[in-house]
Amino acid sequence: MVPALNVRTWRDDSCTVIKAEGELDMASAPRFRAAIDEVLDPPGRPCLVMDLTEVPFCDSVGLGVLVGTLARVRDARGRLVLVTAPGMITHLLTITNLDRHFETCGSLHEALATFDAAA
Repeated sequence: MVPALNVRTWRDDSCTVIKAEGELDMASAPRFRAAIDEVLDPPGRPCLVMDLTEVPFCDSVGLGVLVGTLARVRDARGRLVLVTAPGMITHLLTITNLDRHFETCGSLHEALATFDAAA
């Protein structure tokens, strides 16, 4: 049995990391969105990494939260990188052609390194 969604956030240099563990669905999406809102509420250019490697399931509501977050980050001229592992999230992004819109990495270390290289 997959536990309820657990969301942790922390700062890593100039980036904020949001790590989700558990299913991202209609029931857990409000908790996930609240964590994102807390990170994106301060003004400025967001630098956000979302680690979804421990999310085995995502429904259309969860996908909507991801797309909405990408739009908010782009509107603020920030950057969002998703950390995904082979599995449902990667497959979902591919079949919806959203893999063309989201920047993804295979590990948290790799995602954070892309920000260091851009600095």
